[in-house]
Amino acid sequence: MSETDKATQVTINYDGQDVSVPAGYNLVQAAQLLGKEIPHYCYHEKLSVSGNCRMCMVQIGTPMRDRATGEPVMDENGKQKIGWSPKPAIGCATTVSPGLHVRTDNDLVKGCRNGVTEFLLANHPLDCPICDKAGECRLQEYSSQYGRDYSRFVEHKVVKPKHVDIGPRIILDDERCILCSRCIRFCDEVIKESFLGFTERGSHATLSIHPGKPFDHNYSLNTVDICPVGALTSKDFRFQMRVWFLKPVNSICTESSAGVNTKVWSREGRVYRITPRRNDAVNDSWMSDSGRMLYKKCEGSGRLVEPQVGGHHMGSEETLSRIAVLLKNEKAAIVASAFSSVEEQFLLKRLAGAIHAGVHMISHTQKGDGLLISEDATPNLRGALLTGLISRIPSDNLRALGDKIDAGEVETLVCVREDLVQAGLSQAQLDKVNLVYLGTHTPSFAQSANVLMGVPTVFERAGSFVNCQWRIQKFAQAVPPPRGVLSELTILAKLLDLVGACPGVAATLSPAWQQLSKEVPAFAGLSYDSLPDEGALVDGGSLKSLPFVETAHLHYTPNAK
Repeated sequence: MSETDKATQVTINYDGQDVSVPAGYNLVQAAQLLGKEIPHYCYHEKLSVSGNCRMCMVQIGTPMRDRATGEPVMDENGKQKIGWSPKPAIGCATTVSPGLHVRTDNDLVKGCRNGVTEFLLANHPLDCPICDKAGECRLQEYSSQYGRDYSRFVEHKVVKPKHVDIGPRIILDDERCILCSRCIRFCDEVIKESFLGFTERGSHATLSIHPGKPFDHNYSLNTVDICPVGALTSKDFRFQMRVWFLKPVNSICTESSAGVNTKVWSREGRVYRITPRRNDAVNDSWMSDSGRMLYKKCEGSGRLVEPQVGGHHMGSEETLSRIAVLLKNEKAAIVASAFSSVEEQFLLKRLAGAIHAGVHMISHTQKGDGLLISEDATPNLRGALLTGLISRIPSDNLRALGDKIDAGEVETLVCVREDLVQAGLSQAQLDKVNLVYLGTHTPSFAQSANVLMGVPTVFERAGSFVNCQWRIQKFAQAVPPPRGVLSELTILAKLLDLVGACPGVAATLSPAWQQLSKEVPAFAGLSYDSLPDEGALVDGGSLKSLPFVETAHLHYTPNAK
């Protein structure tokens, strides 16, 4: 440990053991650092401390000193006595200090937790079997750990509103609310707009929305995530699946270049929900509501599954052979996508070089929201720049490519994951070329394409993106693609082989990264397997001075603690 690190550490006594923890931590954070837990409901380390649930109570003590002389008071064994407080203190609002002693497992603390649990259950409905939060509910967990095995409550429970529609995406069951105020503080402190508040008092206190102001913010579902019980539930996920049946997989949101870290929850090949994954350097613990709905595209209409050549279904191998024949035409061009992964862009660059094709790309811009949606509406524009697939920021249209088509300079056009008509090409221009389209869905302009091949969505493949911080982050495959859909890496690797360039090139991530780390200076020393979950910053070099990259930055500054 360096001298600087030592200066920022304090020594406390935690349940009889001297430990070093960072200065400024509260006792809940200190316990987490030590691999222990002080139970809590209202505390959330990305929000202010409210201290109203009282579940995190502990007993604290400090070394005793003589009031007159200031000398330490020693016991019969020659050790300094500890003055224990006769009343408990809440751990979330107690900051560590040198010499602080903490008891978290004695009879006083156990009695406090037991009492708090009993009070919370007094009016709480016993509807765990139908509650969406079952399996990840703090009250359910702590009741078994710290509660009684019987109830002393014989009075009637207080009845509160149930199934309250408080916004387009959330249902409130106020009988389940334990008044932790996390949702209120999230609105006030993170999105900085008040939607929720408490009305009434005591056992009749109720969570309410502001009159005439539905909770329709694009970050509203974060309150469902941080609700420790089942008071706030998502309309989209409500009664869909038990969480213990779902498999969570780490992924990255493709809504913008912010690179929000997510978990994709699936079962038997179907995605049921997307939730934020904590990354203090990128998105803290939050994500947008709109980003959570992107999984619906997996099962949306128009999904491109079977390869088609000239309007007829064909096998993958024969379709790839037909594409290779078209690519050998000297007048070929490629429209690449910033929705492709770093690995896919790397192989596409190789293919473009092998057939001497010009590469075009479209920029997608949107209005940033000041939080976690950046102005760049694609997840991997910077990956395309770093791999050398493109050398400059693209425009928002393909008029230059259209001019080449009209001049007869392009006869074969390969489009990856883009809508060419929206990008400025006319259907008449597309009818002049041999069009090869690779995408997840079939857009209207590609109905008459010479060749159509489906590719996986971000949930059906693995890879990496470079976000607007120049941080490369990996995502894993959550569900398999539809039967018959090859990965984009496989398609590109086979095409490289068929056109006579790079035979036997790797179509999987690890071997591809062996070549990436050698050929792309920014990725030197990296590999897909060694990338940490929080990602790694890479050197964008002179690319960072490009004008669009400067404006498409992450506006939200995380509250890392």
